[in-house]
Amino acid sequence: MRRSTFVVDTNVLVAGLLTKGSSPVSRIVDGMLMSTFRYAISTALLREYRMVLVRPGLLRVHRLGIAGIDDILTDIVLHAVMIEPQRSAHRAPDPGDQFLYDLLAIRADLVLITGDQKLLNHAAISGRILSPRQFIESM
Repeated sequence: MRRSTFVVDTNVLVAGLLTKGSSPVSRIVDGMLMSTFRYAISTALLREYRMVLVRPGLLRVHRLGIAGIDDILTDIVLHAVMIEPQRSAHRAPDPGDQFLYDLLAIRADLVLITGDQKLLNHAAISGRILSPRQFIESM
């Protein structure tokens, strides 16, 4: 996994910002902000990160405010490999996740980190998807 570039699903980023301590999701977000591993994002993924993080219910929980979220996302972009996806031959189990499959189709070294069971169990991208715990254990 050392040569891989990772794609961090929105659910991992959100959980990492909401979780205290040294949980796998917190360690992944810290790693993104400190640039301790290679990760890639696309415009669509960045847009989803922001759209989810500024939802009123989440704003009340994480208490970072919109300016705080924008600061975090700016730091994430500064350390990221920016990639714009192409259409993938693989269909995501949830059409709302198709942009992740399209992103993975760009390069064979991209590996998705997600907590989404549908994605973790989807055979079409077997071997290119890890749970947060699997990612931390592989480092």
